[in-house]
Amino acid sequence: MKIGLFFGSFNPIHVGHLIIANYMASYTDLKEVWLVVSPQNPFKQKQSLARDYDRLHLVRLAIGDNPKLKASNIEFDLPKPSYTIDTLTYLKEKHPTKEFVLIMGGDNLGTFHKWKNYELILDNHQIYVYSRPKYELGNLATHEKVSLFEAPLMDISASYIRKAIQNGQSIQYLVVDEVFEYIEASGLYK
Repeated sequence: MKIGLFFGSFNPIHVGHLIIANYMASYTDLKEVWLVVSPQNPFKQKQSLARDYDRLHLVRLAIGDNPKLKASNIEFDLPKPSYTIDTLTYLKEKHPTKEFVLIMGGDNLGTFHKWKNYELILDNHQIYVYSRPKYELGNLATHEKVSLFEAPLMDISASYIRKAIQNGQSIQYLVVDEVFEYIEASGLYK
């Protein structure tokens, strides 16, 4: 079974994330897409993150009953910061019959050469890249293990949503209703 891994802080998850995940699960040869909630991205500051299990809960709420999308906390018990190569190695050991494909935006492909053991990732995994306007894909765009997709995109970010919440502005329709209701009721990101 071919599984797409869509890593992210999901701080919070928004409709843009869901559109990409659903596109990859529905328009490619992937059977499922796992949204992997990263406790700490080596390139981001930890203090701006909501608690790990709050973000995981929001991903589960956002996915709802979509059978092709799964929330994953696989990195919660791995060493921090989270490195993709370590997570992929762990997943392959835990699920030897599954084939894992990395999903990333074109912005990440351009800097992929800075990732820990990126050559090893390319040797052992396919990478499905959704284009991101204004970003150079770099030399790896033509690599045999890299496939490019034109997924529909929304110009929205989690930082935009957090700022709107802090300014008392509505985030309705930027996140699914269940996520909106949870954030409103819990005071998360205020």
